[in-house]
Formats: sequence, C-alpha cells, structure tokens
Amino acid sequence: MGRHYKNFKAVVYIPAQIAESFTEEKLASDYDFIEKYIGLDKVYLETHRENCDVDEKQLRWVKEFFEGKGVEVSGGITTVIDDFEGVEPGKQRLFGVFCYSDPAMREKLKEICEFTAKIFDEVILDDFYFTNCTCERCIRAKGDRSWAEFRRELMMDVSENLVVKPMKAVNPKVRAVIKYPNWRESYHFTGYVPEAEHTVFDGTYTGTETRSETYTDQHLPPYLSYSLFRYMDNAWPGKNEGGWFDTYQCWSVDRYLEQAYLTAFAGAGELTHFMWQDLIDSHLVAPMGVQLRKIDRLLDGDAKPVGVPAYIPYASNGENHLEMRFGMLGIPMEPTPYFPEGAKRILFTESSAVDVEITEKLERFVRNGGDAVITTGFLKAVGDKLREAGITEAKLSGNRYAVTRYHVTNDPAGYYEHREPVLFPEIMHGNNASWSLLNGGDGELSTSIFLRSTYGKGRLYIMAVPDNASDLYRMPNGALDVARRVLTGGEFLSGRNISMFTYDDGSAILYHYVRDDIHTDRAVLHTGQKVSALVDMVSGQRIPIRKVTRTEDYILKSEYVAEVLVVPGVFGKYRWDVLPEEKKDGDGNESGGMGCCSIDLWSSRQPDA
Repeated sequence: MGRHYKNFKAVVYIPAQIAESFTEEKLASDYDFIEKYIGLDKVYLETHRENCDVDEKQLRWVKEFFEGKGVEVSGGITTVIDDFEGVEPGKQRLFGVFCYSDPAMREKLKEICEFTAKIFDEVILDDFYFTNCTCERCIRAKGDRSWAEFRRELMMDVSENLVVKPMKAVNPKVRAVIKYPNWRESYHFTGYVPEAEHTVFDGTYTGTETRSETYTDQHLPPYLSYSLFRYMDNAWPGKNEGGWFDTYQCWSVDRYLEQAYLTAFAGAGELTHFMWQDLIDSHLVAPMGVQLRKIDRLLDGDAKPVGVPAYIPYASNGENHLEMRFGMLGIPMEPTPYFPEGAKRILFTESSAVDVEITEKLERFVRNGGDAVITTGFLKAVGDKLREAGITEAKLSGNRYAVTRYHVTNDPAGYYEHREPVLFPEIMHGNNASWSLLNGGDGELSTSIFLRSTYGKGRLYIMAVPDNASDLYRMPNGALDVARRVLTGGEFLSGRNISMFTYDDGSAILYHYVRDDIHTDRAVLHTGQKVSALVDMVSGQRIPIRKVTRTEDYILKSEYVAEVLVVPGVFGKYRWDVLPEEKKDGDGNESGGMGCCSIDLWSSRQPDA
C-alpha cells in the first residue's frame, strides 16, 4: 500500500504554523528523523489554522520537497479562526470554530477551500469542522428548532456550498475528505451529519486518539481506537480511509503506541500521526517503525474484521462507550449505525433506543430466532414498550444493590464471594417466567445481573450495567464469562485487560493493554468446536487444549479450552486447529477457526447490505 508497509500507509499531519516555519535545513532534518523511526509514506500539509494562512510559494516548495522523496502530499484545513475585520463582534466560539451564520466567516471559509484545492488533489478537514456558536445571528437563524437540528442543517449547507462545490469548481479532480472526531455520541449536537455527509464528501477519516482514559474529559476506553474505526467503516463502506491519533496525555510509550496498534487492527488504510513537530525527538516515536513492521506482517492476507454487532444508530447517545468496555473485556465488537441484518446475536444499549422503530425491529429479530442482549439502560428507555409487546415481563425497580458476591446459577461451583462493592440496578422479573443466569447480591438479598427470557424462536437477555460502567472490570472473570459466552455464541476469551480482534478467515489477534497491574497474564480461550490445538500463527507453536464440561439448562455440555500467556504491550495472532469433521457447517461450507468467525460473528459485508 505504501512505500514502507503493505497493509497501510504511515502518514504525518503538518499544521499550518509548522508548514509556515519550515526552512530547508529544518525540514530536511525533521524528515530524516521521521523517516528513520516511522517510515513516511504520506503527509497532509495544512494551509489554514487559526490566524495562519500559509503562503502559496512556501506550500509549493514544501510539497515539492516531499514529492522528491517519494512521499504523497495532500492538503489539510483546520476550520478554527481568530476574529478578523468584518466579523460581527461579541461571539463566544469555543475553540475558535467558525460561526457559519456570519457572512464574513462564510466567505473566508470558501476562500480557504478554493485556495487549498488549487494546490492539492486531496484535502482533509481536521475535526474542528463543527459549530458551537450561539451568537445573536445564530439564535435568530435557529428559530424554533433545537440547536442540534439547526446546526445539522447549517453544516450540510456549509459542506455542499462553501466547501465541496467551491473546491471542485477550482479543481475537478480534488477529493474532499471529512475527519470525524472521537466523540461520536455528540456529533449531532455540533453539526456533524455522517448519515448524510457521505453524499457530499468523497471520503471520511476517523479520530482514533484515546490518550489517558482516566484523566481526559471524555474518559475513552483504549478500545475506541478499534471500535470507532469499525463503526465508521460500517457507516461509510469503502470510504473510511484512515485513523488519526496523537501524543497528547499519552504519558507512557505503550499508551501512545496502542492507538496505532488498534487503528491498524481495525483495517485502516492510513495511520495518521498528529502532528509533525510533536514527533521530532520524541521518546514516544522511536519504537513506532519496529512495531508497525510487526503489525504489517501480522495483517498479511485479505481477512476482514468481524465481531458482535452493537446497534448504535446515528445521532444517538446513552450508555456511551459501553460497547467499547465490552471490547476491553475480550468480546470482539462490531458497532454499526444500521440495524445488523443477518446477525445471530446483537447488543442493544441505551443508544439503540433512539430508533423509533426499535421495539418492532427487536421483536421481529428475536421472534425469528435471534439472540438479543439488552442493557438496563435500554430497558429503562423502552421497557414499557417491550412489556406491552410481550417480549419480557422484566422491569427496573429503581433500587440499587451494592453487589459483593456473584453466583453463576448453572455452575455448581460458580460462587464468587467477598468482592469489592459494585452498584447495580435491580431487575424485577417473574420467577420461572424468565431465569437469571448470573446473580449478584450482598447480605441476604440478591438481584439478577444477567437474565434470560425466551420469545418465539429466539432469546432475550438483559444485562445489568453498573452505575459506573468501568466497574465492569471489577467483576470476576467467571461472572463475566456468562455475558461473554452468550454474546459470542460460546467462542470467547476470558481474561483481564485483554482484547481479542477477530477476522473472517478464522484468525484472532490478542493484545494485553499496559494498564493497572502490569504483569504477564493468562488469556483463556474457549470454543465449542472439536479442536486439536490452538495455533500461534507467528511462531507455529501448537498450544495444548483441554476438554471441560459445564451445565447449561441441566444438560452437560463440552467445550475446549486453551491458555495463552499474554505479556502487556505484546500482540499475537492465533487460530484453532479444527478437527476435519468440524470444518463444514450445515450447508457443507468450510468453516471453523478462532471464534467461529465465519459462522457466529458478524460482518457488515452481508449479501443484502
């Protein structure tokens, strides 16, 4: 794909102020450093940011320098600006984003876009392409609409008439690319309209920066670097061009590198490092090229990511990032803004409830044989409708339990006592009308944490989510395995701080995050298939398995288990060696592999998608 890597391009973004400051000596020195430690395939060279508009002559010689090195060069624009003559005074613009109701600012944006398209055949908009202005002009223009409605309509007009049309009028060959930020749950509040902007822009880009999950305002699980790219890949099939991450609040080398790893595992064609000057002489950057070469070899082939679909409609929020936390628990997730037709099982969170037809879709899905896992946030939002439809009798009492013990009800030894308290909502249900697979309690009282009901040919599961969703990590593995087994269909990883990234060729990449207690750990892999070994696809080692039995609905069931030693910061690739009689599904097709990917895990590449 690039000069240095077969499966992706290594890209660096150059802000306008840096581009303006380059001298021949400085640029040559910087280039040598980045080429040595990353391997440079492409740059985005910015023309405008804040009060800096780079001179055309300066841009062209910088562009020629890179092209002389065999590096691709595209343009970039960051739509933030200081006040200038002609702008109405008194605006309160967080981050200096444009007021797109102001005539002077609208004209300025159009000029910037025309200028940039004159120099470059591809232009990307940095993720400040939104608005939060509430000036008098915006208030009048909004009228009786909500701010979200007004801004979404406004930004569609801006995208079409001030950005893309002016660019293409100047340069018919230009490709206009919009980068979406890492705060998916708030797109609609500030004017991002991914469900419609694909009709205007030629491509999209995904912000995969996660930084410090503890101390940043957004508290993003590291898994976002994978799952948000997968979400946008499903939103804009074939048009999601790359992932973009940075060094900020990455106080360890591993925290920085993990952003790149997961972006690559998600299938990004470009890995964009923001930004040029932050990389020079940085201790974070030195290992990057070594690790990218390893990942490039790991990703050889044409396998595509698959996972458990999480239905997250456009313009939704609620239980934000929950599916990403499931990904941190070893469940391979495949979030999508479209109802995942063809899936065998689906996760529904509170965000799913924004779909006005969700009850009808859920009823049809379960009735026809699907397994739906709904969260207590989803139950709170649409529980009345679910009960009216007869899908479940369960409801939330409004009480909370500080759970210090767990009981896996179909495991004779499934008791986990004296745990750190975790606050769960109480699910009330009809005893024996539905059945709790996992209980949690304290003292003499307990509540269901994972409840199962049947409906039609399928099943509905209700999972209680702690008040603090990150408390999921405090639950014992044996308790979490109840949810893992259901969501994945019995092919799962049990472990802490370990993610599993699954692919449609039956392979899986395991990665142990560098967080909390840092030490080597065991990932326990489970499969219901008949297998002879777990194969390390890098070393060729055959990892021995053991057969275990468990009770489910009073029936003994067998599964095979393998243990893998996982080292924090180190990734590996594995697959099951499936016995010959297991390698064909009911239709006689070849199947098997890690996670039964070709059977049970979902890809948006469905015939009717």
